[in-house]
Amino acid sequence: MESSKVIHAFYTDDEILLDAVKTVKAKHHHIEEVFCPFPVHGLDKAMGLAPTRLAITAFFYGITGLCFAIWMTNYMMIQDWPQDIGGKPSFSWLENMPAFVPIMFELTVFFAAHLMVITFYMRSRIWPFKEAENPDPRTTDDHFLMEIPVHNNVDELTALLQKTGAVEINIVDKH
Repeated sequence: MESSKVIHAFYTDDEILLDAVKTVKAKHHHIEEVFCPFPVHGLDKAMGLAPTRLAITAFFYGITGLCFAIWMTNYMMIQDWPQDIGGKPSFSWLENMPAFVPIMFELTVFFAAHLMVITFYMRSRIWPFKEAENPDPRTTDDHFLMEIPVHNNVDELTALLQKTGAVEINIVDKH
């Protein structure tokens, strides 16, 4: 497996990190990843990340759950085993639809929630038993880490990162 060099710049404040990301992006350097102990508001926009499309998939998962609920209630209560409950005959699904609204709502939410979790894990490449990719344990406590690939510009990047307020700068091999 081929390894490549990256610079790890550490910061201790989220505002300084946010300004540093803006400065590095303004100098047209590619930021591979930023590791933070908590979400930083505006970091995704500063990094130039595209907006997420997970909400669109949630809508389609919800519609799938609603369709499944309609099919299930029709099959169970109208076609397979129609019952006369409380003197209300089950001749058509549409006549009995108000009784099925809670089921339709619950399955819409169930499908959207569970499939969204699966989609998030797959999109984030978080598999069961996957080894953590966190390059430094301090980023889970009180440090922020900006990872920038090196392309024969170590001195330029190091000087730029020192100007942005980095408290520590390391050059490491990334595998």
